[in-house]
Amino acid sequence: MIKNCCSVVKSPKKNLTGVEKFLKIISEENRLQILYLLREGEKCVCEIYEALGIAQNLASHHLKVLKDFGLIKSRKEGRKIIYFADRKVINKYINLINKLF
Repeated sequence: MIKNCCSVVKSPKKNLTGVEKFLKIISEENRLQILYLLREGEKCVCEIYEALGIAQNLASHHLKVLKDFGLIKSRKEGRKIIYFADRKVINKYINLINKLF
C-alpha cells in the first residue's frame, strides 16, 4: 500500500494563539528583566526603573505592555502603585510553549 505524502495536516495556528504575542512581549530585554525582578516579589515603579537603570517613563511603558497582556497586575498602596507577576498567566504560556516542543 502506498501512503499519500500529501495527507491533510492540521494547521498549528489554533495551538499558537497568543504564544507568538507572548514571545514578542518577553523578548524585549527590559520587559524580561521586569518579569525577573517581579519573580522576587512585589515592586513599585521606582524600584523597577532604578534596578534596570532606565527612565521612569520607559519603565512605566513596559509595565503597561506587560499589564495589558495580563502578565502582571498592580494594586494601589497610598500614592504608590505596586506591581506583581501573575504566575497563573505566565505559567499558562510556559505550558503552551512546552506543548509545542
